[in-house]
Amino acid sequence: MDPHTSTTPRTSLDPRYSDPKATALPWSDAADRLAAAEVFWLTTVRPDGRPHVTPLIAVWSEGALHFCTGPDERKARNLAENPSVVLTTGSGVLDEGLDLVVEGAAAPVRDEERLRALAQAYVEKYGPDWRFDVREGAFVGDGGTAVVFAVAPRTVFGFAKGDPFGQTRWRF
Repeated sequence: MDPHTSTTPRTSLDPRYSDPKATALPWSDAADRLAAAEVFWLTTVRPDGRPHVTPLIAVWSEGALHFCTGPDERKARNLAENPSVVLTTGSGVLDEGLDLVVEGAAAPVRDEERLRALAQAYVEKYGPDWRFDVREGAFVGDGGTAVVFAVAPRTVFGFAKGDPFGQTRWRF
């Protein structure tokens, strides 16, 4: 099984937003970039409908992005009301790289075996400052308790920048 996803998405290139020379990128390119990206921007929706955006770190594992947050933080309170999220990451420059937009629903991860594997993945990716213990279905670290969420993509958009530019969509 592909370590990046448990399903194969439908892939398409949107010619309206793509150079005529562009081709749809393979999902494996996007999954590799999600695995390597260090910073993501998470968008959630407040109970009154206003958006909330915050940067965070995340780990790509078993076909989903995983992030954690304190149970009383704004993003956790928003997710309790509406699990729909968007996570974005990219190169931050105009003429090169690949920006990714991941749409999905954030689901809490409570399984302690899975949480231990994710805690190890955080250390492997971000170093020993991001070491967590697992207790009572959550991460526990220097900052207190953190709920872990998994976002399996429903739709991912990839914006290739440079020559050729293009917009690939993967639907799961």
